[in-house]
Parts: sequence; structure tokens; C-alpha cells
Amino acid sequence: MSNAPRLTALDALHRSLGATMTDFAGWDMPLRYGSERDEHNAVRTKAGLFDLSHMGEITVTGPQAAALLNYALVGNIGSVGLGRARYTMICQEDGGILDDLIVYRLGETEYMVVANASNAQVVLDAITARAEGFDAEVRDDRDAYALIAVQGPESPGILKSLTDADLDGLKYYAGLPGTVAGVPALIARTGYTGEDGFELFVAPEHATALWQALTEAGKPVGLVPCGLSCRDTLRLEAGMPLYGHELTTALTPFDAGLGRVVKFEKEGDFVGRKALEDAAERAAANPPRKLVGLIAEGRRVPRAGFAVVVGGEAIGEVTSGAPSPTLGKPIAMAYVDAAHAAPGTEGVGVDIRGKSEPYQVVSLPFYKRQN
Repeated sequence: MSNAPRLTALDALHRSLGATMTDFAGWDMPLRYGSERDEHNAVRTKAGLFDLSHMGEITVTGPQAAALLNYALVGNIGSVGLGRARYTMICQEDGGILDDLIVYRLGETEYMVVANASNAQVVLDAITARAEGFDAEVRDDRDAYALIAVQGPESPGILKSLTDADLDGLKYYAGLPGTVAGVPALIARTGYTGEDGFELFVAPEHATALWQALTEAGKPVGLVPCGLSCRDTLRLEAGMPLYGHELTTALTPFDAGLGRVVKFEKEGDFVGRKALEDAAERAAANPPRKLVGLIAEGRRVPRAGFAVVVGGEAIGEVTSGAPSPTLGKPIAMAYVDAAHAAPGTEGVGVDIRGKSEPYQVVSLPFYKRQN
């Protein structure tokens, strides 16, 4: 059995553009095409084009599709309107987070669950196991889609030049079927950058033609191809969690400050309900470590796993860190003891190779677009 990374439908195109490729969650993906700072800034000010075909699509259909998803996930999927999407999570019985997801309602009894690449098989296996006794079918559709994202303030204009779909009426976290540059697509107003943007689910055989059409339409406004490296700094500035960093099986949604995604009021039981009820009570009575933002006073960059310290004592841990092109300083997200989580808390540092570097505690996100 080959351990070679999987290739997206756009692999040859990425290489022709001179992309630096990297193995990510078993896929060969573009890390950057040139300067990751330039790619980051293009998304903040103009537009960027991403290949996200490594994400995992799982289709759930049938008369009890909504009931199954209500049981399998922590959100109230039964209340998602036709053509809308919802951010949610799938948890273990003990409340630990298996993955964070977006669920799209494509039809009366059809839903698409989009999982992170690294967890796609875990999520597929969990939903399949939880489907027992429900009149619903769970289908692995990872090979049925390529996923292309156009993100940034110029993205609506670029897409409008290529589709007759009503983008003005398409709300955030909604999706509608349409054609883009003649290619059938699910057009979703979602993203992972903190900017307005769209994610386009298409058949793999149409991916290259769509990428090229978007590239041509975006040339006049400065659209550039973007890799995973700038996607990470964009989501970090936007305070968006990344599985394996801010979210793990060791944390419940309440530990991660995302208890709002857990809907106890929905009908029926769901996997992890009891453990999550207990976690909610603990979080309310005795707040656990809280996820905060940290901005460097100096130039040294914190990385995941570095200790957050006060007076030489560890009071937390960095989960993600990088130089912020928008702020011009290193930034990080970290879980810290509640006593030190208030914005402006003094004396907080990050232990970087044995030296405590001073950091300012701030509320998340670091960046929020103006609109």
C-alpha cells in the first residue's frame, strides 16, 4: 500500500505556478507560491485564490438525516434552513472534540458535512457508526468534490463577473447551487480568513477550468494564488481555532470557549450530552483556562507548546503563534488560567528558549474586517 500523499485535481496547475508543496494531512498541498506575506496582504486588501480540496465532504441523506445529525453532532442541525450552513462540532462520549465542522443543508433530506482534512476519516467513521437505527445514508464524497475558495474584499466582484447567481442575496453561512464560468458549483459564502469570500464545491474534472477563469477575472483587481501558510496567519489574526491546536479530544467545546455551539435545547439525546452538561456546569462555576490573544512587545515569535508564564510560573500554553502581517508584530493564541485572562493583564510572558518575552493579553480576534 502506497504512503504517497494524495494529489488534488489542481496539482499540475500548482506546480506550473511554481508553488512550494508540502504534505498536509496526507495531501500534497501548496504551502506558498511566492511571498506568504504578499499572499496574506492580498487577501486582506484585494483577493486570494485557494485550493481546499483536501477537506472532507460527507453526504447524509434520507428521511432521518436531520435526526441522525442531531444525534451525532452537538448542534441543532434540524433547525438549519434549506440553503443555509452551520458551524458545529462532533464530540466523543466524554465531550472531547473530535472535529469542528460545517454542515450545509442541500435539500429537504440532504446534508453535506465538511470535516477537516486530518479528521475526515474519523468523522466519517463516527457518523457512520452513529447512524445505526436511523433511516439515513452516510456517503463518503471526498472524491466527488474539488473545493476552491476566493477570499477577500474583491471576491464578490470577481465572482459576480462569472455567475448569474444572486450573490447579493447570499448571506454569510449560506450556499446555493449555480454555475461559475459555466461550471456547476455549490456556491457557499464561507471561509477561514476573516474576510468576505466564497467556497466553491465543484466536480474535480472542472477544477482547473474554474481556477483559470477565476484567475483571469481577478487579474484586474490583484487576485493572487494563495497557499496554506497564509491561510494559517489569516485565520490566526481572525481568532479562528485550528483542530490539533485550539481544539483537541482533551478539550470540550466549553473548555475552548465555544460552548455556544452545543445546543442542549434540541430534541432527543446526542452523543456526549451528559459529559457536556457537566462541562457547562464546571465552566460556569469555575472557569477553566481561557483562550486569549497575545501580542508581542518584542520580535520573537511564539510557537505552539511554548509556556505562558507570570513571575516564572507557567500559567498557560501557546496553541498557535506566528508573525502577523496585518499588525506587524508576532501574535499568538493561548490557553491561560482564568486569573490571568483579562485583557491588559500585566506581567505575562512567553517562555521562548528559556527567556520570558513580554506579551500583552488581548481579546480575540486580533483582526476584524470593517463592513
